[in-house]
Amino acid sequence: MSYQLSAIIADVGLLRGEARGLDHAVLGDLRQDFALLPVTSQLVEELTGAPPDYAVEEPAPERPFTLVLSTALTGVLADWSRRGPVAYVEAEFAGGLGHQAAAVWLGGQRSWGPRFDSVFDGPRERWPINAALVEVGVEPGPWIDLFAELGLHVERNTAGWLAHGRRGLGVDYWDELVEEWERREAEASQRPEPGGFPPGEPGGFRFSGPR
Repeated sequence: MSYQLSAIIADVGLLRGEARGLDHAVLGDLRQDFALLPVTSQLVEELTGAPPDYAVEEPAPERPFTLVLSTALTGVLADWSRRGPVAYVEAEFAGGLGHQAAAVWLGGQRSWGPRFDSVFDGPRERWPINAALVEVGVEPGPWIDLFAELGLHVERNTAGWLAHGRRGLGVDYWDELVEEWERREAEASQRPEPGGFPPGEPGGFRFSGPR
């Protein structure tokens, strides 16, 4: 199973304000009042006035991102960060192998990172995206790490997040669907069967043995 992510993560109010009026900005709501802005070629061009560049080489510690963070793009992130911390994150996995990279801007300048990892032999909290989420203010919760706590696992790629945002879904959408299905199933099992008898009563023909 593959996974791909290229996104800006920040407080939902901050991103909604900055995305207002942008034709190619689609926000996906996360937990803890954060949101994700999928970074597409169209969005980069709208923000910077120029098409994006992508690295030819495989990402590495000295070149952590596939998307080349141009001066114009980092300028946008720095400007947004005057209203709160802003993270840019990338991840790509296939067949259990892959990498993560992240950086954070705050107060008009890059304040943390970039960090890169393709080995993941250290504690989960030190993985680049988890560590960046600490910097933007994500709090630990019941999930295994901050990545899952925000709900970054619920879509598998940029296209999924775009569809997610356009439909206005929350990250607990699938859990809510399961809960609704289970509720309806439970209600259906309690309805009287034809003849007016509840399940298990005479006329319902559900005797499991003598009484």
